[in-house]
Amino acid sequence: MNQSRKSKVLFICKSNSARSQMAEALLRMLYGDRYESYSAGLTATGVDPYAIKVMEQLGADMSSHRSKILDEFKEMDFDYVVTVCDQAKESCPYFPGRTVLHHNFPKPSTEGSEAEIVQ
Repeated sequence: MNQSRKSKVLFICKSNSARSQMAEALLRMLYGDRYESYSAGLTATGVDPYAIKVMEQLGADMSSHRSKILDEFKEMDFDYVVTVCDQAKESCPYFPGRTVLHHNFPKPSTEGSEAEIVQ
């Protein structure tokens, strides 16, 4: 691989509201010099405001993020495709010649006080 080209990574979850959005932001924040990060969902339901708040506390800016569906990326080539929930893994389209990884992260809590949710 050409060292000057950044590897492209696509994170996929059910609704592109929290898990995949957070993964996209973390990779960009920590390794943006080596990776281009993207996220999408099987559906798009809007970015969870608590996810934005949590990532802000970690130093990652998600204020300009928007919820996206997989179809927006069908013409792009990715080096890595990462599913972050079991439903996305089961419904993930085939990406020929690409490394597809899976790690199930539990859905962030949306119940309790704001302090409990953000924690």
